[in-house]
Amino acid sequence: MPGETSVARFQTKPISGARDFLPLDVLRRQYVIDVIERVYQSYGFEPLDTPVMERLDTLLGKYGEEGDQLIFRVAKRGAKLQRALADAPTQDEIADAGLRYDLTVPLARIVAEYSNQLPRYFKRYHIAPVYRADRPAKGRFREFYQCDLDVVGSSSKLVEAEVLNAGAQVLQELGFHGRDASGFLLRLNHRGVLRGLMEITGVPAGLESEALVAVDKLDKIGLDGVEKELRSRGIDQTASTALLDLTATAPEETDAALCWLEEKLVNSDNGAQAVTELKNVVTLTQTGPAADHIRIDPYLARGLSYYTGPIYEIEFPTLSGSGGAGGRYDDLIGMFSNRSIPACGFSLGLERILLIMEERGLFPQKLAGQPQVLITNFDSETLAANIELAHALRQTGLRVDHYPDPDNLGRQFRYAEERNIPVALLLGGNELAAGTVTVKDLTSGEQESVAHADVADHLRAGLH
Repeated sequence: MPGETSVARFQTKPISGARDFLPLDVLRRQYVIDVIERVYQSYGFEPLDTPVMERLDTLLGKYGEEGDQLIFRVAKRGAKLQRALADAPTQDEIADAGLRYDLTVPLARIVAEYSNQLPRYFKRYHIAPVYRADRPAKGRFREFYQCDLDVVGSSSKLVEAEVLNAGAQVLQELGFHGRDASGFLLRLNHRGVLRGLMEITGVPAGLESEALVAVDKLDKIGLDGVEKELRSRGIDQTASTALLDLTATAPEETDAALCWLEEKLVNSDNGAQAVTELKNVVTLTQTGPAADHIRIDPYLARGLSYYTGPIYEIEFPTLSGSGGAGGRYDDLIGMFSNRSIPACGFSLGLERILLIMEERGLFPQKLAGQPQVLITNFDSETLAANIELAHALRQTGLRVDHYPDPDNLGRQFRYAEERNIPVALLLGGNELAAGTVTVKDLTSGEQESVAHADVADHLRAGLH
């Protein structure tokens, strides 16, 4: 309108594929991460962090052609960029860095760079955001967290047992119990089992990788879809049908499934060795948190080609998608040092776990980090005494919010309820004269007078 100053409209939503996290979201995420870190550390793992950006040549060629296309490139700067732009460059020629795609390639770089400083067995965990230039969709983001733990340097199947038990213990402590709809399963298989099953059903050795890619899509496209996928990848109908029919008859009970695999793969050297390793893993987890959750699943493929031994995946019954996964990858960590280094790892899907916990109401009512107490604001005459009270309570470790403006008590109480603060303190003229503080429970509405010197002890007893 005439005389009005026009104000430019700005898009305030976060960039596509990214999210803002408001205080409650952050506290819930931190609650889960705190549990993960505590459990990981209890198994002897130590934290690692790496730059969010890596050299582009560190990232390229590690994730396959499709993965390379999903790496966020970071353009060169200044004169280097101007020189690159002068000659019809490709996207890789104008970039010299990229955002990390996962946490495994940075681990491989760390092992090569600091090999003389690392212990014989390097047990690390890494919880950090990773980035994929993927098409955003419901539950799929361009920025998301991975919660990895890995053991580098050992071929012992005790390593598999340790990472499976650590993952299971995290889920149990977050409220996932049993293996029914309210719990979780640890689906367990071995790349050698899959190769053995392909061998005895007639899948050509040269097409094993193609078959693995197809079988890995079972959860998404079903048996009929997998059979069509196998055919499209060059596996004939006889072999495709034989492979799917055979694996469909596998028993679900762990011991029975292992016996079944042992019988079917007796004439496959690779398959027989893989079954022996699976039995070893199962035996080593029998007294740990993972024991009641393991299910042998001959269908499980894990599409990444670098897996070389046991593979596993978290399944939440009645829900699609994975809650975490991992396996042994003995040929990957040595990629930057040109040597074979045994390694095994596990990664929890933080975003999916958070979503399910919210749907099932598994978060505690009060989260660490939220204010515990609100000190009300009466007037300027009592302000100094209330500031002193707030400071004294904070010195004892309590989390105290002080209402900033003099206001009616009803409005101050509503503010506390909005912030999920359970207790309000009133220190007005009457309380000052009596040497007391009024403590109001905002859940029940009850209140009582407490001697000023006893307030901190009274609050700690009631809040814990």
